[in-house]
Amino acid sequence: MIVKIAVNSEDAPAAIGPYSQAVKTGELIFLSGQIPLVPETMQLVSDDISEQAHQVFKNLQAVAKAADSDLNNAVKLTIYLTDLGKFAIVNDIMASYLEQPYPARATIEVSALPKGAQIEIDAVLAG
Repeated sequence: MIVKIAVNSEDAPAAIGPYSQAVKTGELIFLSGQIPLVPETMQLVSDDISEQAHQVFKNLQAVAKAADSDLNNAVKLTIYLTDLGKFAIVNDIMASYLEQPYPARATIEVSALPKGAQIEIDAVLAG
C-alpha cells in the first residue's frame, strides 16, 4: 500500500481544483503546478513575465518548505510557457532560485494556462 501525505501551505495559492499543493510519498515530494498567483489575493502578480516567474518560484518554495524540504532538492521541473520566446528570461530567473546541480527539466510551450498566466511550473523533490 502506498502512503500519500497531502502538503498544504498558506504561503502559496490555494488549490483551484480537486488536487493537493503537493503530495509526499516515500522519499519523493510531487509539487503541483504553480502559476503566478499572489496567495493573499489569488490574483496574478502582474502581466510581466519576469514578475510572474519570480512569483511562481516563490510559490514553489513555500510549498517545498511546508513539505519540510527545499526547492534545491528538486530533481525534475517542468516549465509551461505560453511563449517560448520568454525562455531566456525564465532561465535566468530559475538560476537565481536554484543551486547546481540543477534539476532535470522540460520546457513546453502551451496555448493557454489557468487564469491567463504566462508560466506554470511543477516539480519533483527528493527527500
